Amino acid sequence: MRAFAVGHRCEMAKTAVERRGVGIALACRAFGVSETCYRYGPKLRVENEEIADLLTGLTGARKTWGFGLCFLHLRNVKGHPWNHKRVYRIYCELELNLRPSRDIAAQYPAG
Repeated sequence: MRAFAVGHRCEMAKTAVERRGVGIALACRAFGVSETCYRYGPKLRVENEEIADLLTGLTGARKTWGFGLCFLHLRNVKGHPWNHKRVYRIYCELELNLRPSRDIAAQYPAG
């Protein structure tokens, strides 16, 4: 039964429930998929883009702010409910955690 990837098995279980009227628990057991996987819905990509835009704007406007201050600003001032792991993942994808500090930038001016 493990010949198919989890995503494909999950789709087969959903098809069995919709077309054949099989119960969710029975379909999940038959295809070797957890019920959590069956019910999983990915987070909206639009929200991730919104987080990226806000982080880029914050780090551009306040160059001395690191992740902690950016996250606290988004959470406490703006009131967004996103958790720190999700925001940090996007922060790292944007490579904002690799910005040079002020001391290094002053020692080695660009150009």
